[in-house]
Amino acid sequence: MFASSETPIIGTILLVAFGILGWGFYRARPFGKLGILAWLQSVVLMSPWLLFFGLFAAGIYLNIVGILLLVVASAGLYIYLGRQLRAAGQDAILQQRATERLAANSTSEGNAAQTPVIAELKEVLSIPEADLSAIRSIFGIDTFFATETIAYQEGAIFNGNLRGEPQEVHNRLSDKLRERLGEQYRLFLVESTDGKPVVIVLPSRNDPRPTTTGQKAFAGILLIATLATCLETAGLLLNFDLFATPARFTQALPIGLGIFVILIAHEIGHWVIARRYQVRLSWPFFLPAVQIGSFGSITRFESLLPNRTALFDITLAGPAAGGILSLIMLIVGLLLSHPGSLFQLPNQFFQGSILVGSLARVVLGSALQSPLVNVHPLVIIGWLGLVITALNLMPAGSLDGGRIVQAIYGRKTARRATFATLILLALVSLGNTLAMYWAIVIVFLQRDLERPSLNEISEPDDARAALGLLALFLMIATLLPLTPGLAGRLGIG
Repeated sequence: MFASSETPIIGTILLVAFGILGWGFYRARPFGKLGILAWLQSVVLMSPWLLFFGLFAAGIYLNIVGILLLVVASAGLYIYLGRQLRAAGQDAILQQRATERLAANSTSEGNAAQTPVIAELKEVLSIPEADLSAIRSIFGIDTFFATETIAYQEGAIFNGNLRGEPQEVHNRLSDKLRERLGEQYRLFLVESTDGKPVVIVLPSRNDPRPTTTGQKAFAGILLIATLATCLETAGLLLNFDLFATPARFTQALPIGLGIFVILIAHEIGHWVIARRYQVRLSWPFFLPAVQIGSFGSITRFESLLPNRTALFDITLAGPAAGGILSLIMLIVGLLLSHPGSLFQLPNQFFQGSILVGSLARVVLGSALQSPLVNVHPLVIIGWLGLVITALNLMPAGSLDGGRIVQAIYGRKTARRATFATLILLALVSLGNTLAMYWAIVIVFLQRDLERPSLNEISEPDDARAALGLLALFLMIATLLPLTPGLAGRLGIG
């Protein structure tokens, strides 16, 4: 059983989770079948964690294989419920469209010559009248039935009724806008504060700007600094300070380069998928950190994203590339570990991560009961790579994890996740300096969400949502430590 100090914490987690589910059910009931199906999807997403922590509280441990099976089963059920939800939603949309068409026909019979009413606010629109007329002409009864124009920044918001599948409507409207006005304007399809689809048209001069020469120079400086901190981290792992003894550079080089290769793999993952979507990325601004070599990098989008699916794919590709490479290094390192390996780590090292500890227990077995465990250098490199990847998968701001949450669940949920993550980091930082440094980085550099996609309404499919769930699970499994009681039952220490 767990120590008495651990049970209240796990019990609190379970109470909060059940409270969230209960509140969600209360909010979902008024929406009928659609609401209940959406709520069931939330239950499915949370069920692996509820079962995992519930069994923890009961003193029962699920190994990594069991947890993965839970996640896979949860993902399958999530996809099935998603299909049911879309089918029910499609029926509701068809009924709504039929009602709208009847109302529109009734209005046109009463006044055949009447055009859609455009209610102008007192604010002066920045768009020239000729351009505004051309923009209004792109709307139609079969795409977006505009009913109101509102001044917004240097462009305009068009309220109205969406009359088709969001991505198809956006493509048709964008093509018409391009035919009439070239590349002068960009058309965004987003949700208003009341949840209704609206069209926003802004001048293309508001597009993201390319990286300047000065910014590229700064990125180069950060690259050199990150190489230095990767080598310094390697030196500290080998029990010497490279900055104080630079002559030992060659000893630190293999491990330092191993860490840096994982960082580069992460960036290549982003770049390859971004190129597929014809999205430009800025130069990566690496974040040097002596503790683990680097906190990763900040990479901006220099193009507008076509939709949330593109945001998800480009974002996930980086952690997938870096995380898979790190996991392979870790497993290979564990397989190559033997008495006489370069590193002798205290067995408490493997208590610092559920994922690392579980894999080490499977591969090394009873060797983890020794006070010192012999491991291959690849174990250290892979572990550091997993930590760097996991930190970037935290659901906050413009981190990879924050972008993934924004892509799947929308901006409102992403803001709440950012706030919750920062609160959690603030609590953890009371006993962990690494968490404190990472919280500072997020607050000052990456707390803001990614700018909206051109089509912000269409959501990624259920398979991508399941992949996002798996990525967030691996983040938790990497950063969450084993409790002493559980480590003892596993034979670690």
